[in-house]
Amino acid sequence: MSRLVCRSTHAGLRCVGVPRPLRIASPCVAYLPRTRSYATEKKDPGSSFQGQMLESISSRIAREKAEREKFAKQQQETAGTRRWATTFVILAAAGGSYFLGTLAPRDVDPASTLPLALTRDPKYKNDKANLEAAWADFAAIVGKENVSTVDSDLETHANSDWSSYRSKENEKPFMVVYPSSTEEVSEIMKICHSRRIPVVGYSGGTSLEGHFTPTRGGICVDFRRMDKIIALHKEDLDVVVQPAVGWELLNEELGKDNLFFPPDPGPGAQIGGMIGTGCSGTNAYRYGTMREWVLSLTVVLADGTIIKTRQRPRKSSAGYDLTKLFIGSEGTLGLVTEATLKLTTKPASTSVAVCGFGTIRQAADCVANVVGQGVPVAAVEILDDEQMKCINQAGMTSKQWKEVPTLFFKFSGTERGVKEQIQIVQEMARITGSKSFEFARSETEKAELWSARKEALWSTMSVAKPGEKVWTGDVAVPMSRLPLLIEETKDDMKKSGMYGTIVGHVGDGNFHSK
Repeated sequence: MSRLVCRSTHAGLRCVGVPRPLRIASPCVAYLPRTRSYATEKKDPGSSFQGQMLESISSRIAREKAEREKFAKQQQETAGTRRWATTFVILAAAGGSYFLGTLAPRDVDPASTLPLALTRDPKYKNDKANLEAAWADFAAIVGKENVSTVDSDLETHANSDWSSYRSKENEKPFMVVYPSSTEEVSEIMKICHSRRIPVVGYSGGTSLEGHFTPTRGGICVDFRRMDKIIALHKEDLDVVVQPAVGWELLNEELGKDNLFFPPDPGPGAQIGGMIGTGCSGTNAYRYGTMREWVLSLTVVLADGTIIKTRQRPRKSSAGYDLTKLFIGSEGTLGLVTEATLKLTTKPASTSVAVCGFGTIRQAADCVANVVGQGVPVAAVEILDDEQMKCINQAGMTSKQWKEVPTLFFKFSGTERGVKEQIQIVQEMARITGSKSFEFARSETEKAELWSARKEALWSTMSVAKPGEKVWTGDVAVPMSRLPLLIEETKDDMKKSGMYGTIVGHVGDGNFHSK
């Protein structure tokens, strides 16, 4: 068997010793031209696998870049449309929610009050720059002469010798402002509201229990320039006054027309302070407290808004009783700049009686009997034995008093009615153990007998030793509990080691310890 050997010559092939297949007729040479052509053909770099791959990557990168540019352009073109669409969707959803809420409103939360522990103190701006800027604003309203930063003025508007509560040095007002009208007060309050400056009103300053004492600094609004009786309506039995009118001066003026304003707290008290504290007084048993004698108020609110609580007619069934809301609010709801007060006619006859007892319990029992029997006395006051000692020691009255628990009665009405009242009270005092009973027979004697009651506080202060302070307390209880409470209070004061006296408007279950 022959073999064919193919050997390479130059670029060609030559077969050597390879047997030729029997069933193939074509010689081996027939395949050589194609084989040779592949081996000798010149290669194109672009047609190689590496070139084709690079070309494919480049085209893909170019295509992706073009797509990104196209997408960015589309985004830029549709951004505004999308924003408007989003806004519309949000507004539509809000409107729909509101509408659905009106169809099915939520029940009111029954816990509508905020627990005291969760309340937050208001934030004030008492920095020097803010207050100095406010000074210029106030001076433009009331004049520089009516804005004071003098230390003595600041001290008298922050503390008093007779007040139980004293402000600290950093709690005193930065300045005192003296307005002369409701409009000026309104402008002052607008400035304080915008600058967040705390305000304390001041009218009379006779409070014993710290009503005018500042605790947050800021400013003090003193009403002493607003002291006018604006209008007296004799036929209607009312009078319109400004807050710095004193009750004593008012009654002097009213007395000329046989009129009378009953509330009578301590000497020097003024209408604004009397309204702010809802004061009582020695006439409270017969005539009631300040709440019963105020018809309407003009008030400046914290933001400077001016309101009038009601009109002058006595009867009104309309709306809330805003007048009584402000009485006793101590300036926390607004500043009273004008008040319409009810008046009554002066009684035809008055008298005063004084009776002493062996014990404070006997005196209190006598009061309970007088009140329980409905005897129409005008006033009844109690002073214990220690208080009577202070009055004698101070020498503030022309009379030397028995140093025993004492009741002071005031009677008013017709001449016959007054005599009848005196007889009834004298008999009741005798039954409960009175040791003495004397009544006034003239105006001079009335003033003398009643003088001890009006000098009670000042006499107690006068016997205080250097460095000692007077601390007053005000207690009101049902009449049935008054005798026991007075006894227990005196016992507690003795056990404490402190010296104390008792005086009070016991006709309505109220007394003071000091």
